[in-house]
Amino acid sequence: MGSTWVEQSDRLWDLSSWMPGAAVSPGDVSRQQVEAAFTALALLHQAWAAGESARGLCPGVQRRLEAYQEWDALLRTRRLESSVDDPFQILPVRAWGLLQAHAGKIPTKLRPWLDRVMPLQFCLCDVWHDHVLFEGDKVTGLVDYGGVKRDHVAVDLARLLGSMVEDRADLRTTGLEAYQRIRPLSLQEEELVSVLDETGTLVGLITWLKWLYVDGKHFDDRLAAAQRLRALVERIERWESY
Repeated sequence: MGSTWVEQSDRLWDLSSWMPGAAVSPGDVSRQQVEAAFTALALLHQAWAAGESARGLCPGVQRRLEAYQEWDALLRTRRLESSVDDPFQILPVRAWGLLQAHAGKIPTKLRPWLDRVMPLQFCLCDVWHDHVLFEGDKVTGLVDYGGVKRDHVAVDLARLLGSMVEDRADLRTTGLEAYQRIRPLSLQEEELVSVLDETGTLVGLITWLKWLYVDGKHFDDRLAAAQRLRALVERIERWESY
């Protein structure tokens, strides 16, 4: 009695308050909203770090490397399939070309981190702009805790930076400075954020391309799924113009 969670079918089910507010798209986010979002993330990390003393290899690094290795192996046996009536059929072509040019960076950039011991704690591991709710410039909630696992905080920072501000240097600085006012980062940790953002974007492209055009995964809203793929394609295409 009095608990907000129950255990059933080997899962924990939690009753949470419905949070007010709405997410903000990357093109519309303000500096004040970025500052508020990364302050909220730092406060959450700080609360979850209480009593934690775990250290180990960064699981986020290993997950990205494994995703690349699975993709590399898949290419030897499977081909992409896009139906002629797919309104987004140009997307897999563009995505395929980008991966041909950039996927090889994934193991190159991750390899130096495979044997580095880092502080680990519980992290959201899937915090992107749709999971941060605002009323005006105020954060009203961080939602969706389904991906929580022990990792390095750089995993969450990379995910949110890449989703909310992409490659806008001024807003990336705003977000990191807001976070570090509460949870300082070492130079090594800042470097890891950049590495995880770049490799995570490429792995995200691999994942969505595989789901949509290799696995044939069903999405109730295929338009929204294709738009996620498009956002990744367009971000990586912008890299090539820098």
